[in-house]
Amino acid sequence: MKLMFSIALVCFALTSFAQRKQYLLAGTYTNGKSTGVYVYDFDSKTGAATVIDSIKTSNPSYLAVSTDKKFVYAVNEDAEPGVGGKVTAFSFDKQSGKLSALNQQRSMGDHPCYITADKTGKWVIVGNYSSGTAAVLPVQKDGSLGEAVSTVQHKGSSINKQRQNSAHVHATVLSPDNRFLFVPDLGIDKLMVYGFNVVNGELDSSKGRSVKLEDGSGPRHFDFHPNGRWAYLVQELAGTITAFSYTKNGLAKFQRISTLPAGYNKPFSSADIHVSKDGKFLYASNRDSSNTIAIFRIDPQSGRLSLVGHQSTLGKTPRNFNFDPTGNFLLVANQRSDAIVIFKRNAQTGLLRDTGKRINIGSPVCIKWID
Repeated sequence: MKLMFSIALVCFALTSFAQRKQYLLAGTYTNGKSTGVYVYDFDSKTGAATVIDSIKTSNPSYLAVSTDKKFVYAVNEDAEPGVGGKVTAFSFDKQSGKLSALNQQRSMGDHPCYITADKTGKWVIVGNYSSGTAAVLPVQKDGSLGEAVSTVQHKGSSINKQRQNSAHVHATVLSPDNRFLFVPDLGIDKLMVYGFNVVNGELDSSKGRSVKLEDGSGPRHFDFHPNGRWAYLVQELAGTITAFSYTKNGLAKFQRISTLPAGYNKPFSSADIHVSKDGKFLYASNRDSSNTIAIFRIDPQSGRLSLVGHQSTLGKTPRNFNFDPTGNFLLVANQRSDAIVIFKRNAQTGLLRDTGKRINIGSPVCIKWID
């Protein structure tokens, strides 16, 4: 009897796992063919995606998913006179894959371009590109957002007069332990670090150790290795990645490497960066004439990067890209060719292979997952 019961439990668990859905969420720019945020049912065996929902909202160019996966937060990358940009909160039904709008709040700056949800589920942090500000918004019990409780304003400029005439916050990334906020600022060539108080949402610059990057490099996106000991920063204007060790004493640089092929002399701008879930490879996107994903192997002892190769994104202007929850696929949002391209990832070599599958969507920018 006990044996039969155990077998039944195993069968139930396997069936539940097989039926577990993987949702792909896509944020877009809405000045073209798209109207907001889109939800797809993604088949992790075949790489096929089927649209199941969409919801209208202005320029949701970056998304964040709550830790409990019940809520989704989107920037509205606008700059209304006297208002600035906004952040929209949605509830998410994991059974149906449907989004429902909860409310909007001011992002406390112009053109919000990045958002993250903290691990406690109590806070959402947004970065505003044009105004060089970052703000912390409280999450209410129903998942909706309250008004910002903490805002920081960056000031300064750098040597690229066209792109760095003022501060430009480009990401808001929390440390693995949720105690520090890392804010790459393209306009001032700094990675700002703030202590993050999970009780009241305050950001404290006195508890952080900011890092100065090379003049004109343009820090953009930042990602931690799964081991929490290394972190990697992609620099948009220089087309480089800076590798850091991360300890209680802060960040320490140990490598700088190009995202471009040797001798490359055409226009480029780097965009996104992600470490694979197995911690063995790092990927970074390059836009403009390049339109590639740079692939690096990560040394398991030192964290140093070595170039594996470059993969064409088979589209124009790759912005955000992301791995599916299994780590077997890598999806690239090609903004200016209106398609998400689905690649199969080789876990041993890190290389990417075109599956031939596409998601046709207007101006895709951001890819997130709920499983």
